Amino acid sequence: MEFRKIIRNGVEYRFDPLTGEQCRINPDRARRIKQSGDGVALSEIVARTRKTCPFCPERVKEETPVFPGEICPEGRMKLGETLIFPNLNPFGENNAVGVIARAHFLDLDEFSPGMLQDNLLACKDYILSVHRRDKEAVWPVWIWNYMPPSAGSIIHPHVQILLEREPLPFQAKLLQRSQEYSKRNRRNYWGKLLEQERKLGERFIYVNNSLSVLASFAPRGFNEIQFIFNERSSLIELGEPQIADFADCLIKAFRGYKKLGIGSFNLLSFSGPVDDRLDYYRLNAKLISRPYPGGIYTNDSGPFEKLCDTWVIDTLPEMVAEQLKPF
Repeated sequence: MEFRKIIRNGVEYRFDPLTGEQCRINPDRARRIKQSGDGVALSEIVARTRKTCPFCPERVKEETPVFPGEICPEGRMKLGETLIFPNLNPFGENNAVGVIARAHFLDLDEFSPGMLQDNLLACKDYILSVHRRDKEAVWPVWIWNYMPPSAGSIIHPHVQILLEREPLPFQAKLLQRSQEYSKRNRRNYWGKLLEQERKLGERFIYVNNSLSVLASFAPRGFNEIQFIFNERSSLIELGEPQIADFADCLIKAFRGYKKLGIGSFNLLSFSGPVDDRLDYYRLNAKLISRPYPGGIYTNDSGPFEKLCDTWVIDTLPEMVAEQLKPF
């Protein structure tokens, strides 16, 4: 396994050990002049958006849709403070929303392990319920866009869940390269990666009974850390002990982000299929920071663009052409 990097003009060109994809790193860029927003305080943004938030308890039942009876007889899935319902504006197959908490806003150090455990367990139940109805939908994705700079359109803490018939493009690449590595080297790439990173000690952050946490050698986003599970290839394979350990890791990571002055993030899982356990692959997830919320806006670049080689667009090219032809 090679952690390859070259330096040109003071810039580190790094290449991902599995995919070979390039990133470029220059820590001096962190000190460059940056344009700021309108200086609106976060507390003002929270107060302003709370008045019309469709995910707050007093409005959620009236302003959110319900599942058909074959998915959920009650219309919405509930566990603890988590509430799951269809996404009104989906960007994939079987796209649901999972509200995490009743509170309209929680800072990074205010989430509890129980909230995250309930959310993951409820999302797993939703995935299984959809799969029972549609056996071709086998690729689960769990996404958390925290605050508008992450491309989250609603401040109220929530995740997105999808179950698709094909893996996302970058996920397909991870699977293919993992399988190729396994055939070539007769061992699991992800196990070897953790072994090497733990031995080097430069990027290895934490380990518990279920998973390890490390800083990605060739990151796709700022402050990127990766969660890699032991002997699990799919979200569906996570039992309560693994989910509890994952929630514990997330809580620790969020507190670290808060200390670093981070106020927005993308978190996305890279899961194998629900109907097949892959011995050459390990379930993993990536967490990256996004700009701190200032003037409120919803970013046009989210986790699919940053981490999955998938561009989610809200304007048809034909509409663009029609609108611009007169000029």
